[in-house]
Amino acid sequence: MKPRRVWAVARKELIQILRDPRSLGMAIAIPMLLLLLFGYALTLDVDRVPLLIWDQSESPASRDLISRFAGSRYFAIRGFVQHYATVERAIDDGQAMMALVLPTDFGNRVPAGRRASVQVVVDGSDANTATIALGYAEAVVHGYSQEIGLHVLTGREGRVVTPPLEVRPRVWFNADMESRNYIVPGLIAVIMMVIAALLTSLTIAREWERGTMEQLISTPVKGPELILGKLAPYFVLGIGDVLLAVLLGEYVFEVPLRGNVGLLFGMAAVFLAGALALGMLVSIVARSQLLAIQTAMVLTFLPAFLLSGFMYSISNMPTPIQVVTYLVPARYFVALLKGIYLKGVGLEVLAGQALLLVTFACLVMFVANLRFKKRLE
Repeated sequence: MKPRRVWAVARKELIQILRDPRSLGMAIAIPMLLLLLFGYALTLDVDRVPLLIWDQSESPASRDLISRFAGSRYFAIRGFVQHYATVERAIDDGQAMMALVLPTDFGNRVPAGRRASVQVVVDGSDANTATIALGYAEAVVHGYSQEIGLHVLTGREGRVVTPPLEVRPRVWFNADMESRNYIVPGLIAVIMMVIAALLTSLTIAREWERGTMEQLISTPVKGPELILGKLAPYFVLGIGDVLLAVLLGEYVFEVPLRGNVGLLFGMAAVFLAGALALGMLVSIVARSQLLAIQTAMVLTFLPAFLLSGFMYSISNMPTPIQVVTYLVPARYFVALLKGIYLKGVGLEVLAGQALLLVTFACLVMFVANLRFKKRLE
């Protein structure tokens, strides 16, 4: 392999990129646009749940409980109602997600230390959000119930009663419990996987469709030199995209980067090499730009989004699907990014994922070189 030939092919491909603003737009603008859109729009936080109140008791005890919901950042009281029809209509229209119904005897039973029930009506259309919202409501009611119980016991026994257990939570790695800190690192992996494969999926297929492959075949450039030369400009663009994504995460989304920056870019380089080689392999096999870009999208976007652990926990998937996730390279890069970003760990912990990522890049590069033949078929 001669560096001069690799440089000649890389220079030719770079000129082609500069002459085609669509390629530059796909390589730079689209990843940034996707990162901004997904970073702001995609969130797992459940805050400000729209809440309706039906206070049939209208007592100091009921108003005290309602104030707990009003003071919580997880709920936003949208109004007070007088019957179930209004609750049903508001939930159907999407104006409210939850309703709190306090019975008429609430104000009499609670001060006396007797058991009282409250009803929580929730829109279960989105099961995950409904479950989280119910958990918040139960926590508010439970805290209020404990306080009332301790107050009643104190009044009966004439001394201060303290609860036997006290929970002191301590959250590691994401102390503010912001889903953005969890999403943005994984989002970088998904976007880079898709964009890198899409960019190089057009390279060889474009040469065949334009009739310029015959000229390349007639040159002394060897197959590995041609592939490496075509990958080089996109690799540089990809590293630039990673740099922009890291800067956006740091200064726009304020996601803390606790790990080693050099390790981050080193693993990003390995991942980019594998993703670019995968796109090149698709281009070699397809020989059609339309077929190549469709195949690249199927092989990258769906697996990277659904099976990488970016959005959905792999441990909760059925066992056959968990086995399939081992074939998704984005899974290892997502684990690396989250470990570097959130936990600040290095290769002493992430060596397994790093090794599998290197194996993927080498394997795809080898297969791409094996499949490319410098002859007309």
